[in-house]
Amino acid sequence: MEPIRVHFPGSGAFHLELKRRVAEYFEGVQISPRDAAWMYLKSAILLSWTVSAYLLLITNSLAWWLTPIAAICLAVGMAGIGVSVQHDANHGGYSRNRWVNRLFGCCLDVMGGSSYIWYWKHNIVHHTYTNISGIDVDVDIEPFLRLAPTQPLLRYHKYQYIYIWFIYGLLPANWHFYADYRDLVNSDIGGMPIPRPSRLVLIATLFGKLFFYGWSLILPLILYPTLPVLGLYLLTTFTLGTVLTTTFQLAHCLEETEVHVATTESNSVEAGWAEHQVRTTANFAPRNRFLTWYLGGLNYQIEHHLFPKVCHVHYPAISPIVEATCKDFGIPYQIHPTFRDALSSHVRWLYRMGRLEPVPVTELVPSA
Repeated sequence: MEPIRVHFPGSGAFHLELKRRVAEYFEGVQISPRDAAWMYLKSAILLSWTVSAYLLLITNSLAWWLTPIAAICLAVGMAGIGVSVQHDANHGGYSRNRWVNRLFGCCLDVMGGSSYIWYWKHNIVHHTYTNISGIDVDVDIEPFLRLAPTQPLLRYHKYQYIYIWFIYGLLPANWHFYADYRDLVNSDIGGMPIPRPSRLVLIATLFGKLFFYGWSLILPLILYPTLPVLGLYLLTTFTLGTVLTTTFQLAHCLEETEVHVATTESNSVEAGWAEHQVRTTANFAPRNRFLTWYLGGLNYQIEHHLFPKVCHVHYPAISPIVEATCKDFGIPYQIHPTFRDALSSHVRWLYRMGRLEPVPVTELVPSA
């Protein structure tokens, strides 16, 4: 199958000016965009939280009725690591030291994912072709969900705004047992070919999977009855998937963000890459300090997409710079003031996508 190709014009005035202003900010305050002390402290807190919850479960230190609460605490800790620690590290935004990034990036492998697949699926495909249906796998979850106007409309999609939360919760189990292996074998993500891993990377990826199976299932199954172990696994992974997927979807699958469509023909985007990121992304709850801390700054998703190699602890500071630059260039900068506002917009978008109501869509322009 011929891969879909999409072309962006070269860096325009907006992108160049934006980079200049943000670089000027870091020079002015004389701090590094990475290796933030607060990030290392935060990592220690989240890792301690997660390990403590696991030890409480594996050592049977709690009354039986408290074990589901501990499993949820384990999931919440893992989600915090996912959106903060491994996310920054696998983007290269945690440290200037490549091996520090690699070390903390392996947290994803310990949690049952694959940092190798994540790099290509998230860093390359999603961050380059954001909200382009036909390439960005985050908006191509067919046939279960319809997240773009050009995708086939099936009868049961009218209920997707209700059942989608069940689909979101199954995401980690899909990573653990199917999707990562499929992508490794096919060497293809969203119609975009990815290189086959080297022997060392493949061994490291499979070792990460085995290590995850060991601590999450094999050891508990040796120590405890099967049904409680499987039940706690499902509770933990379902909670983890709900938190992770909702966080990412509230930034892109909304009424206000643009959706583009790619075809098998060669396509080009009229807006430059940076402008495309702003138009397909939205921030939410910027004044909620707890969410900003816990979600790894992903409520400042516009800043993250524009500067993925900047540690997320700096997003609140550079956000006014990005917003002002967007205003100067006439580019809409979307913000939902609260988490509830963003969630409501997401649900309304799901509701509309599940019906035949016409929705505006930006088609890519065929290249000459």
